[in-house]
Amino acid sequence: MIQERQMSETYRIGVILAMVGGYLDAYTYLCRGRVFANAQTGNIVLLGINLAEGQWRTASYYLLPILAFVAGIFVAEGIRSRRGRGEALHWRQIVVAVQLAALLGAAFLPAGKWDPLVNIIVSFVCSMQVETFRKVNGITCATTMCTGNLRSGTELLFRFRRSGDMQARKDALQYYGIILFFIVGAAAGTLITGMAGERSVLVCCAALLLVFLLMHRWKRDGV
Repeated sequence: MIQERQMSETYRIGVILAMVGGYLDAYTYLCRGRVFANAQTGNIVLLGINLAEGQWRTASYYLLPILAFVAGIFVAEGIRSRRGRGEALHWRQIVVAVQLAALLGAAFLPAGKWDPLVNIIVSFVCSMQVETFRKVNGITCATTMCTGNLRSGTELLFRFRRSGDMQARKDALQYYGIILFFIVGAAAGTLITGMAGERSVLVCCAALLLVFLLMHRWKRDGV
């Protein structure tokens, strides 16, 4: 039997996307209003707080990125459902192209009054990424947030310490590696954003272009 393994699930792609995830969190925090736009738990909590306090306008500020996150999942799944095998571009490449175009537009929106829109764009981009790229080297993994990876990696590390399962050790190290590269991305985002401001998100555009190009490579292994 022949099994197709895609470049999109390799550790190389996972590392690049994890750095993009960390970079975008640093970018939105430092340059776009001190918010984290990758994950929505904080926005959901703040939405609830402001609704309870009757702060309707402020609540809408947190509702919009949540809706953008939902929209990103719908768009990613819509692209996946409409693409078939044998087409020139894989559906994940289309998703990456949409991410790249969205961030390219965000790079040219001035800091200040446009920050809420940029945070909505980043939420949309990150939701597409987390929906589309779910596995790294065979393990279920997120590249835009770390909580689940930290839990899974630590659980596997415990399993290795208890049973000596070397596969559990290998998978745990892969999870921790993704977290490490997320941190590297955040550090790079901090340094570059400090120098280049809102245009610094172009670095993520370059990284996504690299992902797009790498995904032209396919592997076919006999099983």
